[in-house]
Amino acid sequence: MLTLEYHFNEPNARAFYWYEPGDAFYEALIEAHRDLDEEQSALVNARLVLLLANHIGDVDLLREAIRLAREDVAGG
Repeated sequence: MLTLEYHFNEPNARAFYWYEPGDAFYEALIEAHRDLDEEQSALVNARLVLLLANHIGDVDLLREAIRLAREDVAGG
């Protein structure tokens, strides 16, 4: 099951991996898109999704994440 509770703001809490505060991730993500055009930015996002999916490796968890990500975007 996909955990939807925020854990980035709990630096001393551990799930499976150590997480830094959420702002550090957000800053790194924004920096990754700096000076890119829209097409390049979309490619970075696509590559990032595939790299993270490969790291997660659990197809059921990934399907649930896909469903949740699409839920409010595609009108339902």
